[in-house]
Amino acid sequence: MSSEAFLTFGEQPLSLKEALNYLQDAGKLQNFIIDVLRQYLLEQAIETRTDLKVSPALTEQAIIDFRLQNQLTEPQKFQQWLVSQGIDYDTFHKRISYNFKLEALKNTIAAPKLQEYFIERKLGLDRVVLSRIIVDQQDLAEELRSQIEEGTAFEELAQEYSLSEDRIFKGMMGLVSRAAMPDQLRIAVDKAKEGDIIGPMEFEEKWALFRVEKFQSASLEDKQIQQMLQNELFEQWMTDQLRETPIKLQV
Repeated sequence: MSSEAFLTFGEQPLSLKEALNYLQDAGKLQNFIIDVLRQYLLEQAIETRTDLKVSPALTEQAIIDFRLQNQLTEPQKFQQWLVSQGIDYDTFHKRISYNFKLEALKNTIAAPKLQEYFIERKLGLDRVVLSRIIVDQQDLAEELRSQIEEGTAFEELAQEYSLSEDRIFKGMMGLVSRAAMPDQLRIAVDKAKEGDIIGPMEFEEKWALFRVEKFQSASLEDKQIQQMLQNELFEQWMTDQLRETPIKLQV
């Protein structure tokens, strides 16, 4: 490999070989190589595939939206911003277009498997709205449950006794996916119905009461879920490409 300077630090030139050796010594060479190869795979896929259609008008509108959102509508301000980023307009335009092509690539790769993959993942994607009360003593948790069963408002007790930050929201945790729940809680939630009180349960040396507020079944129509699954399938594709292709470092 050539000893020509890869970069200079002050007046000191560093070759690419030296730079790679430093990365290796720091334990960062493997991740660096993977990042390079990932970008290479993306560039090759985007350049060679003929099924990635991105309308020029879409790119232009995205640029207009960006300038409006960042108060860069005046040409001089926009030019100053480009200079501050170390790029020119053509480079900026290519980046915007590239991002659209990347999303089109993700969609093209994920689309044939998306429905089946959603079915596989659905049970973990289903969500439930929970409220909770967290205290540090089992006896207190049991007493609070008794008070709730006798008619005391869960929200009132959460505000007064709970140690968690969501006490300011009357114990409301919001939407929680089944996949994110500890096994003990997930099993109990699966057996519960809306309005049921779960617990006391011990979590991290604290005691918790939960109230099931509402079940929300996952849907592929949910854009966030769709995007998440698409990204997961795309990452699987990238991993497979890297695993199946021989790699040799020529240093």
